[in-house]
Amino acid sequence: MEKPANNIHPVHPMIKRRWSPRAYNSRPVEEQKLKSLFEAARWAASGSNDQPWRFILGYKGDKSWNDIFDSLVEFNQLWARDAPVLVLVSADSIRQKTGGPNPSFEYDTGQAVATLSLQATDLGLFVHQMGGFNKEKVSASFSLPESIKPIVVVAIGYYGNADNLHPNLQVLEKGERMRNDFSTFVFEKKHGSPSSLFNH
Repeated sequence: MEKPANNIHPVHPMIKRRWSPRAYNSRPVEEQKLKSLFEAARWAASGSNDQPWRFILGYKGDKSWNDIFDSLVEFNQLWARDAPVLVLVSADSIRQKTGGPNPSFEYDTGQAVATLSLQATDLGLFVHQMGGFNKEKVSASFSLPESIKPIVVVAIGYYGNADNLHPNLQVLEKGERMRNDFSTFVFEKKHGSPSSLFNH
């Protein structure tokens, strides 16, 4: 199933094709493709090149996958149970070089996941990012040090069959993709004042 962006202005084909499905195929993801995903994440931009992102990789059936899955809220468990790969994304809130706080650790880690997601799209894979999980539970399950903060869980895999989803999820899966108008987020002169860039 394809749900390309209904973009107004030209974007790269990978950006147009990227979306976050909930219907996953149980087909395993090839190791080389996973290596490419984390290679892409490795080269994401980061403040002072601190690279604060940390990934815990779980394959369906192993303890890491089960521990990550068990941390998900019930809504996410409804569909993530079919994902062959679950990844806990965390980040170091302390700078490695100075030992001081890293104010951009979450921002930088978001960039790494975004880069990973685009690489996945290029390889025919899909990534769905989830904020609905128990951070305390995964911190305990994986013995995360105090400075390592859980950020998000991502499901990775090949697309499955939307008809196998719960009926409520099928509505979300098959519904139209929507995005806010530029006037709501591109400003000039002051916050909330739409930029003239999009007036013509």
